Formats: sequence, structure tokens, C-alpha cells
Amino acid sequence: MYVPEIQVVKKHLDDLKEKGLLTDWELPYEHILTRLTAAIFFLTPTDESKLDEIWKELAQHPMLQYRLNEERKLSQLVWRVEFNKGFEL
Repeated sequence: MYVPEIQVVKKHLDDLKEKGLLTDWELPYEHILTRLTAAIFFLTPTDESKLDEIWKELAQHPMLQYRLNEERKLSQLVWRVEFNKGFEL
């Protein structure tokens, strides 16, 4: 499904990868997502020292939240990133 807000974030993540800030990023189950607030992105920085810059960049999108991906069920990448503060439709 094509969701414009998700496409904008994906492009931004691609740009961060091209800038050398990310080694990889993923968006599992993208084909069933209908809104950005339901999307869970995963990423791995090229270096932990780049995290402040990465979070500052991604904060351009509303409701940024991130945490370590401790569960590793949906992705093996290091960080879990969402654009949803609490329950939001």
C-alpha cells in the first residue's frame, strides 16, 4: 500500500544511509501499513557516535520515538524507530 508519509520517511532513511550515518534500515510488513503511526522502522547506525545526528535528522518527522531493539523479533537491526507517541490513529 502506498502511504505518502511513510514514503517520505523511507526517502529520509535512504538519504541518511547515503550520507554514511546508517549501515541499514528496514520496515517490516510495509505492504499492510495504512498510516505512518502504525509503522515500525528499524535501523543500525554506522557508529554509535552518529546517533545524536540521526535522531536530530529524524525529529523532522512528527512524534519521533526510538529505543534499542531488544526483542529482535521483527528485525535484527539495533534500533526500533516509530513516529507515534502513545496510541494514535
